[in-house]
Amino acid sequence: MTSHPRYSVLSVALMGILLSGCNESTSSDAGADYGNQDNTTSDFDQKALIVNLVDGVITPTFEQFVSVSNQQISDISAYCSVAKAFEQDPSDNTELTQTSATAQQSWRNTMSVWQQAEMMQLGPLTFDDGALRNKIYSWPVTSRCGVDLDVVSFENNDINGTPYDIASRTPARKGMVALEYLLFNPSFEHSCTGNSTPAGWDNRTDDDRRVARCEFAVEAAKDINNNAQQLLIEWSGDNGYGASLKQAGEAGSSFATVHEAVNKLSDALFYIDSVTKDRKLAVPLGKFANICGSSVCPEDVESPLANHSIENISSNLEALSALFSGNEGLGFDDYLIDENDADTATALRERIATALANSRSYQTSLADTLVSDEEQVASTHDDVKAVTDKLKNEFINSLALELPQTSAGDND
Repeated sequence: MTSHPRYSVLSVALMGILLSGCNESTSSDAGADYGNQDNTTSDFDQKALIVNLVDGVITPTFEQFVSVSNQQISDISAYCSVAKAFEQDPSDNTELTQTSATAQQSWRNTMSVWQQAEMMQLGPLTFDDGALRNKIYSWPVTSRCGVDLDVVSFENNDINGTPYDIASRTPARKGMVALEYLLFNPSFEHSCTGNSTPAGWDNRTDDDRRVARCEFAVEAAKDINNNAQQLLIEWSGDNGYGASLKQAGEAGSSFATVHEAVNKLSDALFYIDSVTKDRKLAVPLGKFANICGSSVCPEDVESPLANHSIENISSNLEALSALFSGNEGLGFDDYLIDENDADTATALRERIATALANSRSYQTSLADTLVSDEEQVASTHDDVKAVTDKLKNEFINSLALELPQTSAGDND
């Protein structure tokens, strides 16, 4: 079985774009003209804004990801136990079907929370060119053949003569993208071509292949949870990155001023521009080059096997709404109002709500909708663009913020 070239030059280039937007030095001189001064003039409590976004929005999201990724281990393990029993006695597949569906739903639950965390790429998710983020979720760089090879390497506990260690494996062979392939791929054929194929795979039964894949899926799920816990450790606590943001302007903080920390938090909002709008919508729509060339390309959506692409976009927008409004506490909308720009605060709230409602209105997957109703997907792109246009102009001007590198000069 062959697959699309998921390790294409395009994917690698897009990954570079994504990570450059997530790099710790995200504020760009190229976007400086959008800011009207180094700070705002009102007496708005910027520190209180930071504290609420850290403690009331971001930290709970990271904590929830630890929780759901832990549940994911349990659900996949249960599926694997049933798969092993079914291999020995395949007389009734009822329980196998049920536990498989539960494992798939657990992946969806975990992915939905992760897609909110994707909007919060700060600190530990950006260090070392996004190394921790990539261990959890390497998209758009994926390697289905690499996953197939690691299924067998894990089973044999051998990588070129050394014991298998998933922690040392490249991101595209593990994480949430690998789990999607392992749990949702309807075929048990491998995805490799040429001479690099999983040893003995072609001679195995589908029941045997199912067990091998689910056992590796458990290992991958454990690795995701380990990395989720590491994220929370590096973010939380007295010495965590969240504390550094909250202590901005104080001795020992990496932020010289409170406004600098506010700017860092605002950088995270622009994931909705460079990734959600451009990579998740414009690329499959053919507005940018894709694996089909430059035409509408259902194959180039984010989560093609799980048909979870539009749900990912909804989760991005939910997180954007939380970051902008601050949920129950202070948000950027309150800051705008204090800077006498209630119009922008209202417009952004309304535009985010419109884009979110649009994304939730899909009756079929994003890939299928690209084929059956391209205009609906184009409308979603336009609704998200209406948000990003406002962010890249009135929002940063009123709050004297810089654009991150990935959005500076981008008028798409």
